[in-house]
Amino acid sequence: MAALKETLNLAAPDELYALLIAAHEGLSEAESLKLNAKLLLLLANHIGDVEVIRAAIAKAKQESAELA
Repeated sequence: MAALKETLNLAAPDELYALLIAAHEGLSEAESLKLNAKLLLLLANHIGDVEVIRAAIAKAKQESAELA
């Protein structure tokens, strides 16, 4: 079983950010949420390890709670 990578693992994080912003341009809020959901499911399928996905969900929830 793989572990969740919590250190930066992107060769070009700024490029990824720009891609994500561009993907949402011109979308309504509902369309943007739908895009995010579809992207999340595609990436979860690519990861393919439910324990890694479970750890990512827990980490995201924890960090979201800390920001509130």
